[in-house]
Amino acid sequence: MRKSASRQIFDLFNFCFMIFVSVIMLYPFLFVLAASFSSSSEVARGMVGIIPKGFNTRAYSAVFNYKHIWIGYRNTLLYTGVGTLINLFMTVVGAYPLSRKQFYGRGVFTFFIAVTMFFSGGLIPTYLIMRSYHLLNTFWVMVIPGAISTWNMIIMRTFFQNIPSELEEAAVIDGCSDIGVLVRVILPLSTASIMTIGMFYAVGHWNSWFSAFIYLRDQARYPIQLWLRLIVLQNQIQDVTLLQAGSVDMGAENLISDTIKYAVIIVAAAPILCVYPFIQKYFVKGVMVGSVKG
Repeated sequence: MRKSASRQIFDLFNFCFMIFVSVIMLYPFLFVLAASFSSSSEVARGMVGIIPKGFNTRAYSAVFNYKHIWIGYRNTLLYTGVGTLINLFMTVVGAYPLSRKQFYGRGVFTFFIAVTMFFSGGLIPTYLIMRSYHLLNTFWVMVIPGAISTWNMIIMRTFFQNIPSELEEAAVIDGCSDIGVLVRVILPLSTASIMTIGMFYAVGHWNSWFSAFIYLRDQARYPIQLWLRLIVLQNQIQDVTLLQAGSVDMGAENLISDTIKYAVIIVAAAPILCVYPFIQKYFVKGVMVGSVKG
């Protein structure tokens, strides 16, 4: 079908607008990437755009020789892996009963759960609760307080509701229990929603630094994002590490500091950026099907 002139103009406007938005979103990342591979003097003079000037990898050598970066990576991988598994388990077991019509009082439970989206106890009461349960400065304080997201649970519940009830009835006739129906019927049909919500949870854990900043005191438990904050905002990095890496001398510390900051940003963001393309194909289906009840 031939497009009308107004439709062609509309498509052209959308194309140009999306190119404009993409450039705005992509440019900061390209600049940070280029600056991390550039000469410290070129960065200090503001001569770097999206192409490195004075290409070198000294900043990355300094970052990778900084032991706390690897400690932060290890902690973040543990927090993200264990935390995401807990999140998905809690979300599924919370969403499934609320999606079943035969569950008596599900509307009341949904109301009380939804209230938590708008009201919370606040930071100080939460901190006191963590302290009373002796969770401060432990691994579990990073994964238990945010074990479930109300919004994600509601999306998952709606997704479960869109699965034809005839499939559940057929499974029950074949002798499946409620858990059997969930494991053998519901979950296999919910891959898109689970992968999408799991990615949301994983990105949240990977980018989390405030909880660590509030609840953790032992640097051996710091996630990578908290080390990123310390290096980028507070310039806390050991000079001896940089000297051992052969990156700077004592007189050039101020010049290389920016390139190290940019390198740390790339190092901290790279893993989640590498995982995203493999999950992206589930996003549209997972979010759209789970957000509107059919």
